[in-house]
Amino acid sequence: MAVDARETARARGLSLAAPDRPDFHRTVVDYVVRQYPRPGAEVPAESMVYVWFDFAEGEGGGGVREPRVPGPPTGGLQRELGEPGDAFEMIGR
Repeated sequence: MAVDARETARARGLSLAAPDRPDFHRTVVDYVVRQYPRPGAEVPAESMVYVWFDFAEGEGGGGVREPRVPGPPTGGLQRELGEPGDAFEMIGR
């Protein structure tokens, strides 16, 4: 979240910038979706770290998908399909 990103950067002596949020200093509950340099990269003190809160065009952001379980029940009537090209195989049975 934005507030956590600011606190973490401040604690490590880094500056934070958000190119997609001009009002970054007031942003609180939005989630950081990417950053540069990447998390865990070593940077000198007082370096600038860039964070983004929106996905760029074409990057997705599909959100959370609910699980589709359980699936449809198994069982019931089933029929064996004929070989491809045998359009009338089932007629003679």
